[in-house]
Amino acid sequence: MADPSIWIGPPGGDPSTPLPMRTTVTHRRPLSALRRNRLMLSALIVLLLIVLLTVLAPILPIHDPFDADPLQHNAPIGTSAYPLGTDNQGRDILSRLLWGGRISLLVGVAPTVLATVVSLLLGTLAGYFGSLLDQIIMRVLDVFFAFPLVLLAIAIAGILNPGIPTEMLAITIVLVPYISRLARTSTAQVAGLPYVEAARASGAGTAAILARYVLPNAVPPVLVYATTLVGLMIVVGSGLSFLGLGVQPPAADWGAMVGDGAVVLRKAAHVTILPGLMIVVTALAFNIIGDGLRDVLDPRG
Repeated sequence: MADPSIWIGPPGGDPSTPLPMRTTVTHRRPLSALRRNRLMLSALIVLLLIVLLTVLAPILPIHDPFDADPLQHNAPIGTSAYPLGTDNQGRDILSRLLWGGRISLLVGVAPTVLATVVSLLLGTLAGYFGSLLDQIIMRVLDVFFAFPLVLLAIAIAGILNPGIPTEMLAITIVLVPYISRLARTSTAQVAGLPYVEAARASGAGTAAILARYVLPNAVPPVLVYATTLVGLMIVVGSGLSFLGLGVQPPAADWGAMVGDGAVVLRKAAHVTILPGLMIVVTALAFNIIGDGLRDVLDPRG
């Protein structure tokens, strides 16, 4: 019987069946790999804490994010009743960070999820069926690669009416080509493996082959890549809001807060630094988690 540590066949397959392709694979239980990755665990704890605080913002004992105190303009950190100070209109920064985080996380996560679903569909069609369909899909997507990602997002958001839906649509559109290319490559690699060819020869239907053999092996790299993109999209969404193309006043996300604080940067730097720090920490946490997922989902390590 073949050593299970070198089995590369389809999920649930019989390791005793010889395969022409063999490589050394060290199987690790996902939870064991996760426990060993302390950096990923730390990032996951930080991200969960941020998400929890933003979700619980409506019931936390904090100020209303829109209430302005005319006597407390640009109050410093540690001011009584305002632990993180106030902005140039006297609004509580802590409250606006938590409420604004709800929008920033939504703008980063929702478009990435939608773009991943669309990209998996396009990439799977192009990678599995190939030929003319592959050429049509990839050539259309190549048009988007002619423009830098951020500039394309700005152009799309600038053409449409500014707002959160426009911001999310722009991010979704610019993500699809990048994720689709990876999905197409991953699908094409799996579709050419011997056990997939054997399934075709045995008369298995296309839907069964995709569901049982192709997608379980092609999707994990796409999910890892999409996870790392969430952090980048939070940065892009914040940039759009900073330019006035995203969330509109009086609502705010972290990017809009950075823009509001830019006018008082010299005398109240914390108004800009605090939301900027939230953007950096959250984006970095998503990137670290994505790298950790790669180790957990890839048995070859």
